[in-house]
Amino acid sequence: MSVFTTPQLKMSRQLHARRIEGVDKNIWVEFTQLAADYKAVNLGQGFPDFSPPDFMKEAFCHAVSGDYDLHQYTRAFGYPPLVKILAKFFGRIVDRQIDPMENILVSVGAYQALYCTFQALVDEGDEVILIEPFFDCYQPMVKMAGGKAVYVPLRPTVKGKAMSSRDWALDPEELASKFTPRTKAIVLNTPNNPLGKVFQREELQVIADLCVKHGVVCISDEVYEWLVYDGAMHIKIATLPGMWERTVTIGSAGKSFSATGWKVGWAIGPQHILKHLKTVHQNSVYHSATAAQDAVAHGFQREYERFGKPDSYFSQLPQSFHQKRQRLADCLAAVGMQPIIPEGGYFMIADISAIKADLPDSDDSDEPYDNRFVKWLIRNKGLATIPVSAFYSPEHQREFENYVRFCFVKKDSTLSSAEQILREWSVKK
Repeated sequence: MSVFTTPQLKMSRQLHARRIEGVDKNIWVEFTQLAADYKAVNLGQGFPDFSPPDFMKEAFCHAVSGDYDLHQYTRAFGYPPLVKILAKFFGRIVDRQIDPMENILVSVGAYQALYCTFQALVDEGDEVILIEPFFDCYQPMVKMAGGKAVYVPLRPTVKGKAMSSRDWALDPEELASKFTPRTKAIVLNTPNNPLGKVFQREELQVIADLCVKHGVVCISDEVYEWLVYDGAMHIKIATLPGMWERTVTIGSAGKSFSATGWKVGWAIGPQHILKHLKTVHQNSVYHSATAAQDAVAHGFQREYERFGKPDSYFSQLPQSFHQKRQRLADCLAAVGMQPIIPEGGYFMIADISAIKADLPDSDDSDEPYDNRFVKWLIRNKGLATIPVSAFYSPEHQREFENYVRFCFVKKDSTLSSAEQILREWSVKK
């Protein structure tokens, strides 16, 4: 018997909780491991492979070399200097006075803010509308809270091939049909992962009107809010009439400052909603790392003073990514893929319909085409990406299984390696 073998326990009742059934498989675990096994150039995972700006690294070093209090527990719902500057910073954006102690919860990344939101607000049998494509954690979080996910997809609205994420839209009638007496919430992600769509004011208004009409909460995941391109404008749905009092806005320091491993996020909203998120938070992780919160507080103070100016990091960041985005698009087009140019975010999806790849037969007859394609791409070309069908419900996967997702927020050497793989492929074709 192996030293790592654990004897099978005999239990009087089922060992695992029913709420985790069907959510054990994770696309990131599977494809990240596959990329590592084949030492592939990784454009799959959504994180920068470069450091945060110097001012943020200096702030973190200052925090960890500071007094004892920066190494100990802090206020459970957010380090006071951080919640105060977040209230000041975002209060100016939404044109509303935000109470730092009542309207903000600091979490272990945006992921935990989402988890707290679902656990706090979704009850057994509640329906939660997910706009597809959706970040893949939404559905299992809804399920574990006892809710039921209801899906409505964004679809291309132009004939032929959609060239921009702006060309993808919701059908207002289809969206309205998803609201029922059991609807508790709708999840909005703008800029959207993986599509890169930035919802326009008119589109947000349709969602807002339905939320107000049906008495529904809006969970607005806005972690890519500073990453918008080509003149697109990020609009917070909480600023629309009647929406502040029914919206939880999720944000991320990791995405804002290119420091995803720091795991500092937040939820902002009205006190009557946030108090329930705090209950979940205090009974799970309790609080986030103090030193990381201190560094983020310094970062936001700097950005508050420079907001809208050329030397603002939030202004410089999308400018620096614009060239990377175009470089990837050109390479994908060169091998016959059809890139969908994103208006925001880290990612670009591409239509692979025209690619003639000699894919092996799958042992799983239900495996989507893009899953098989990505495995083939990793094993045969040494390039890792993510299948877009992972961001869809089973009922809609087949409609969108001809797309894959690439992350272009990578250092130039990584993009050069990917470019070389794609160009060599193009020549061989």
